[in-house]
Amino acid sequence: MDSAIDHHFLTRLIINTLSVFVLIRCYYTVSRHRDNAASFTLFGVGVFLVTALLHSASVSMGFAFGLFAVFSMLRYRTEALGIKEMTYLFLVIAMALLAAVGSMRHIELIGLNLLMILLAVLLETRLLLPRHGEKDVEYEKIENVHVQQQAALIDDLRQRTGLDVFRVDVLSISYLRDTAMLRMHYRLASKHDR
Repeated sequence: MDSAIDHHFLTRLIINTLSVFVLIRCYYTVSRHRDNAASFTLFGVGVFLVTALLHSASVSMGFAFGLFAVFSMLRYRTEALGIKEMTYLFLVIAMALLAAVGSMRHIELIGLNLLMILLAVLLETRLLLPRHGEKDVEYEKIENVHVQQQAALIDDLRQRTGLDVFRVDVLSISYLRDTAMLRMHYRLASKHDR
């Protein structure tokens, strides 16, 4: 292995590691899931290393996507991840594959990674989309589940939970137990309100 290849490999490793770290730092700032953040970062570096070291002149982007499929299958053998975590995992894998086998120049790779990071940061703020939460609850005042009692249902849930509930979906009703499974949609308090 000559020094030009070593320099190219090390530069791409640094670009990938820093990009993945910044992306996952954005995820951690909002979610506070330290274990996921650490795993995603290690996963990104690992995918880059395996792909870059196995990559050869005869292996193309098809190899990278095949490897991506193998890594994606690992998800089904571990605990279930939410849609948000799966999206970040996909971005981490995409960054690693682009850095390992992509034919673009270093500055183009940095620009593409920065675009993905910027979009993730914007979507985690309230600038593009309002921040809402959801909770599923079992509710026993079955009379409030009626369509005409929607306002009373929302008021009762606001009083009981202290959350700013703005919408409620009825998931199921058990007339045998006189309960309903509801999904509350509520506005998240801003950091200034806390």
